[in-house]
Amino acid sequence: MDKIAKLREIIERSSNIVFFGGAGVSVPSGIPDFRGSGGLEKQNIPFEIILSRDYFLANPETFYAVYREKLLFPAAKPNRAHHALARLEKQGKLKAVITQNIDNLHQAAGSQSVIELHGSVYRNYCMSCKKKYDFGFIANGAGVPRCDCGGIVRPDVVLYQEQLNAKALASAIDCISKADALIVAGTSLVVYPAAGLIRYFSGNHFVIINKSPTDFDRHADLVIYDSVDLVLDAAVK
Repeated sequence: MDKIAKLREIIERSSNIVFFGGAGVSVPSGIPDFRGSGGLEKQNIPFEIILSRDYFLANPETFYAVYREKLLFPAAKPNRAHHALARLEKQGKLKAVITQNIDNLHQAAGSQSVIELHGSVYRNYCMSCKKKYDFGFIANGAGVPRCDCGGIVRPDVVLYQEQLNAKALASAIDCISKADALIVAGTSLVVYPAAGLIRYFSGNHFVIINKSPTDFDRHADLVIYDSVDLVLDAAVK
């Protein structure tokens, strides 16, 4: 049996599937994995520094210049992976999508049960008065975005040095602990605490789909080294 056929069989036999995805899920939509070549570097400053809370507070002008250039993709559309997962949810098999991405593409494809571990670029708020702003307010602006009250408007995303949203983390743990199948895709599983969520899974089938090996491959029932969109589109009816 080939690996796609085996994945189809796992999906068929499962009734409580959870999908855990990373940057590789959105790469086919034209959103680059900033850990790959090019990265988020400006003036030789590593992306971990530019996207940290300390750097954001100390250098908001540079932060927003990089943020608009490297993290906002208004023209991006859901790819076959996003649509396959939306189909799987409509079939009643997929109970949750847990994503490390901040691009809103799962929702755009029609998925309803999405847990965003790192927030979303489509939500923004004033750091002073908490007034909410949409995607276009920052994407179409210039310089440091300011609220009517004068406060800085920041994206509702988790920066380096910040903790994951406690509610999102708890929901992810709950979903994974109840799943009978866990499909992990498009992530190297090196970013913690998100990668640590895998240890809460005790179901029947653990699947990894990624272009390169991960440290968790030896624990998986099925490992497929390929593009997530091609695999899921072929495996999901």
